[in-house]
Amino acid sequence: MAALVAALLWILVTERARWEWIVKPAAAATFIVTGIVAGALESSFGRVLFVGLVLAAIGDVLLIPKSKRTFLAGLVAFLLGHVAYAAAFVLRGIDVPFTACAAALLGLLAVPILRWLWPHVEPPMRVPVLAYIVVITSMVAVAAGTVWRFDGGLLLLGAFAFYLSDLAVARDRFVKRELRNRVWGLPLYFFAQMLLASQSSVGP
Repeated sequence: MAALVAALLWILVTERARWEWIVKPAAAATFIVTGIVAGALESSFGRVLFVGLVLAAIGDVLLIPKSKRTFLAGLVAFLLGHVAYAAAFVLRGIDVPFTACAAALLGLLAVPILRWLWPHVEPPMRVPVLAYIVVITSMVAVAAGTVWRFDGGLLLLGAFAFYLSDLAVARDRFVKRELRNRVWGLPLYFFAQMLLASQSSVGP
């Protein structure tokens, strides 16, 4: 995965866009395979989390073209991926009071993020962006809830790294399109997916 992500960054720097269609799906395939090898298909928790991995890989492909239509489709794929991750964490078991506290704290973090993005988001995209922020915030909150109840801190680290990597995507799409967004966002994103995939058999 690290080698493919490095190659992907090289492709972006050198503007060899056609190779992105090969390298980016290959990089996504590494966390899909990791999930299978780690035992994702052997439990309800793992299978639902695996659905999230597949949706993330679909989102990766949909973000390759630079059109608004495919970006929106990619946004939906990632949003559903976050829903799948959240559902997996709930299946694993959560501490409800701690999850609520985490959601409140993350909600406070989401407010300045939304204020930062809002002036740059065109009106047709505002509802999808708002929905995405709500879902990803909830996903990280339930990740915190399951880790608080049963341990497994790498799940929370993966969930939060995914959250942070989405800020790079948002900045690149809505605020300022520039290479540095992807230079830090892509490695963080793939690191997040690999962490989640590797923990897909971690039960309570």
